[in-house]
Amino acid sequence: MKLYSARRGFTLIELLVVIGILTVLMAIVLVAVNPSRQFSQANNAKRQADVTTIVNAVHQYEIDHKGQLPAGISSTSATVIANTGTDLCSALVSTYTAQMPVDPLVGTYTSCASYSTGYTVISAANNRITVAAPNAELGATIQVTQ
Repeated sequence: MKLYSARRGFTLIELLVVIGILTVLMAIVLVAVNPSRQFSQANNAKRQADVTTIVNAVHQYEIDHKGQLPAGISSTSATVIANTGTDLCSALVSTYTAQMPVDPLVGTYTSCASYSTGYTVISAANNRITVAAPNAELGATIQVTQ
């Protein structure tokens, strides 16, 4: 005749030890991955792509208009925004880009009548323009000159 033990499963202490070990491992992984830094890097990658898109669209506009830059681009740095001197939307959207690229944190776009890219544009000598992302994260400097 075989006697069965009344003890089945794990004790409370064993469960707490396993939970503690798992918690420590999760904390180590969370610190190693650093999700806020990953999000910041992703935002900066989008900013770099957006700035390049704007510069390329302006360059294509300049080619199609015999060297003329879109109205409003001046030698003073200004944010690309609707209803101002640097309103590039009507010149660029649908022909050179599908919509105005906007900064992932501060930009807004609903239409060419209402948008703010969060990016700045400035014209230098010889019709060279620089588009920059002043809200770049992690101390990055994002700008493209063409």
